[in-house]
Amino acid sequence: MSKIRKIRALLGIKGLLAIASLTSIALALVVYTTAVTMQPTSQFTLGTSSDSWTVYVNEVNEVRYLPGGDSAPLDDSTFAFEVVTDADKVCAVQIELTSAMDNTLFSNFDITVSRWVAGTGWVSTQLYNSATGGSPISSIDGLTTNPGYIQQAASNDIVYLVEVTYSYDLVDTLTPITATFQYTPLPA
Repeated sequence: MSKIRKIRALLGIKGLLAIASLTSIALALVVYTTAVTMQPTSQFTLGTSSDSWTVYVNEVNEVRYLPGGDSAPLDDSTFAFEVVTDADKVCAVQIELTSAMDNTLFSNFDITVSRWVAGTGWVSTQLYNSATGGSPISSIDGLTTNPGYIQQAASNDIVYLVEVTYSYDLVDTLTPITATFQYTPLPA
């Protein structure tokens, strides 16, 4: 006996009619859909991505800037990075070196951050030990790979400057040194 005959015998005529009715009702249901177009946007813009500094042997507590080298930029047209936050969308930026500076060459390599305030100029920005705030820190220790974070409130457009205070005073070597700064924007 074929499968259809077995099903018909099992369900009977009324059973087959019930299944046919339910199938037609299921096919007659109205379906509603909504399409959403998502527009990605970035809160973070990288400024100058490379720089070259002249570092002298036996310099102690010298200051250099990203960007700008020996002196801070005179306005907000040159910056290390910019963060733009919309209403109700805050942002944190993780700042770190991809590898720690060599502590046989540098006795200190402290990283701080300033932001541009119109009418005032570059103003120190509070650093934190986590993206959600955590504890304030005075600087990021470039002799380690521990990051620091800035936090930016909603509805702001702010440019930032990275400042490095270093002492190159442990050895007399003239081999070029590379420091790679890494910025990671994060939800705060």
